Amino acid sequence: MQKATHTLGKSRLELVRGDITKQDTEAVVNAANQQLAPGGGVAGAIHAAAGPELWEACKTLNGCRTGEAKMTKGYRLPASYVIHTVGPIYSNAPSDPVDLAHCYKNSLKLASEKHIRSISFPSLSTGAFGYPVQQAAEVALEAVFDYMENNQDIQLVRFALFSQKDFEAYKDALDKQTRSSRP
Repeated sequence: MQKATHTLGKSRLELVRGDITKQDTEAVVNAANQQLAPGGGVAGAIHAAAGPELWEACKTLNGCRTGEAKMTKGYRLPASYVIHTVGPIYSNAPSDPVDLAHCYKNSLKLASEKHIRSISFPSLSTGAFGYPVQQAAEVALEAVFDYMENNQDIQLVRFALFSQKDFEAYKDALDKQTRSSRP
């Protein structure tokens, strides 16, 4: 398995090439639509692996706005919880990176509030929502670094990246982020 790691204080950030539905972290993040409904891509895979109970639980949450995060049980997933967040549909607007960063920060904040110590993210908004992967990776890692600088309660933040292209984009962004964060 391809893997890259970086230590952030007492926490660890990992990049792995793999399937989000197979992650053994306490929570996985769903790249959801605003209805939290099963769909294609990450959301479809998570709903299929978790079973129909996930959709039944999602129906009780009254949807989710872009940048927000909501949580359900993981049901049949290895992860105990699913944190659902809705990324922006890419339009090259100035709000796109702000909204995408909110997805990561709000997911991490919710995990912290629920005492979750490990979380796996997919590459949010880069599938059907059309966000360019390299730009999304830079926003994602900057948001995670910003959050983890002031919050050390999550011990592991993992990005489970399905394709080689995504893994390489996130690895490049991690290298860039670690170079820029050095004193």
